[in-house]
Amino acid sequence: PEILIRYFSYFTIDTNIIVAICCSILLVNPTSALGRFFSRPQTQTAICIYILVVGIVYNLILRFLWAPEGLQKAVDELLHSVIPVLFLLYWFLFVPKNSLQWRQVFPWLIYPFAYTVLVLIRGSFSGFYPYPFIDVNQLGLNKALLNAGGLTLVFLVISLLFIAIAKGMSTGKRVTA
Repeated sequence: PEILIRYFSYFTIDTNIIVAICCSILLVNPTSALGRFFSRPQTQTAICIYILVVGIVYNLILRFLWAPEGLQKAVDELLHSVIPVLFLLYWFLFVPKNSLQWRQVFPWLIYPFAYTVLVLIRGSFSGFYPYPFIDVNQLGLNKALLNAGGLTLVFLVISLLFIAIAKGMSTGKRVTA
């Protein structure tokens, strides 16, 4: 049981499962209740932000902490690079953007916030923290919370950027960085 719990303690795994569920339901049963939920532009945008942050954090911070080989390397690239890029392309090409609103950003922060709270609570009992930047054993609680706050800020900034891009695309204006 502990192996399974630890496996599903990774934001990467959880978020890739969400992407897989979203894409599968949209392909197989888009008119179901879940299909309608996953068809909503705000839902697809939130998922895109989550998987994009997976790719960004891994490739900027975590990639250099280990060297997977063989099949693990292929899976690693799929989960952290290929799927984030493909879902980002999907978002740009197929997700309607005209209904996205600034106020939707804050509900999008619930999943990463809840994930962090659960990982910190579970880690306080088990001693296991899936990522080094929130490892209370190594960093102390204050530094881990500061890092978690910084990551929340990353989610917020990227969410705001997506809304700005969506608004620019839906009105025909060019958005420049």
